[in-house]
Amino acid sequence: MNAPLEFNGTDPFTGEPIRFWMHDGVVSTEPIAGANVAVARGWIVPGLVDAHNHVGIAPGLGVTIERARELAAQDLRAGTMLIREVGSPVDTHPLDADAHGPRFLRSGKHIARPKRYLRDYGVELDDPDQLAAEVAVQARAGDGWVKLVGDWIDREVGDLAPLWSREQLVAAVEAAHANGARITAHVFGAEALPDIIAAGFDSIEHGTGLDEDLIDQLVERDIALVPTLIQLETFPEIAAGADRFPKYKQNMLSLHAGRHEVFARAREAGVRIYAGTDAGGTIKHGRIVDEVEALTTIGFSPLQALAAASTAPRDWLGAPGIVHGARADFLVLDSDPAEDLSTLRRPLHIVCGGEKIPA
Repeated sequence: MNAPLEFNGTDPFTGEPIRFWMHDGVVSTEPIAGANVAVARGWIVPGLVDAHNHVGIAPGLGVTIERARELAAQDLRAGTMLIREVGSPVDTHPLDADAHGPRFLRSGKHIARPKRYLRDYGVELDDPDQLAAEVAVQARAGDGWVKLVGDWIDREVGDLAPLWSREQLVAAVEAAHANGARITAHVFGAEALPDIIAAGFDSIEHGTGLDEDLIDQLVERDIALVPTLIQLETFPEIAAGADRFPKYKQNMLSLHAGRHEVFARAREAGVRIYAGTDAGGTIKHGRIVDEVEALTTIGFSPLQALAAASTAPRDWLGAPGIVHGARADFLVLDSDPAEDLSTLRRPLHIVCGGEKIPA
C-alpha cells in the first residue's frame, strides 16, 4: 500500500489555490495525516477527455485487445484519462480491468446499412426497420451510448445521403432511451441532419453540414456537438480519391472549406461543443492536445478549449473530476494553460488511477 500524498497548485479555471490528498488511487479533499508532499506548485487539471475515440480501431481490421490496450496507452500518455468510444468492431470491456488505464464509456458497434459504411466495422442492417431493435442490442452492449451512421456516400446517388427515415430515427431514439442509453450519429453532410435533430438525438458527431436554423435547433433541444476538427482536415484527401463521384468530391471540399465558420457560429449560439479526436483508422491515437488547440480556431479561448476536453465533458458524461472520493485522474502542468496550451504537451505529472504515468 502506497503512502498518502499531498498535492498543491492552482486551478486554472478559477485561478484559486487547489489542495488535495491522494490515497489508494482516490482523491481526498480532507487532510490525511502523514501524507508526503508530492507537488508543491503547478497548475492542476482533471484528466483529459476524448469524447470521440476508437481504441478498437486501427488501419485495417483485426485489432486485438492487446493492440487496443497499446492504443489506449498512447492516449493516456497524451493526458487522456476518459474515453468515449463511439463504435468499435472489437469489445474493449477487458480494458476496464486496467486500474491505471483510461476509463471508458462505450456505444457498442456502429449501426449502418450494407455498403453504407466501412466494411465489417459495424452492424449492417439489411432491413432498416430493424434499426430500433438493433439499437436496443447495442445499448445493452455498451456503457450508456449507442452510435449509428447517419449519412455516408450512396454510390447510386453519387453523394452523401441519409441511411434512415425520420420514423426509423424516432424509434431508434425511443429504443436507446428505454434501454438507459443516449444516442449519437455520425453525420458529415446536411441532408441527414434535420431528421436526426428532430428525432431527438443526444449528440452529433462531426456536423459539418449544420446551418443557422439547425444550430438553433441544437441549442433549443440541448443536443451536444463533437466536431472532431483534426479528422475534418482529412476531407481534401478523401475528396482526392473520389474522382468517380464528382458531386461527393465537391461536397466534401465545400464542407471542409466551411467548417470553421459553421462551428464558430455553433459556439456563438451556445451549442455545447466537446473535444474528440476520432482516433482510430486515419487519425493516430494520442492527439487530444491537437484537438484542444484546434478548438481555438473556431473562437474558443485557450481556457475554454481546455474546458471542452476536461471539466465540461466530465459534467456531460457524469464523470467526476478532482473531487472527494473520485478516482485520482489529473495532470500537473508547469505553466498556466490559459496563457499557453502547449504546457499540455509537457506535463510535470500524469496521474491516472492514483499512479504516475510516464509522459
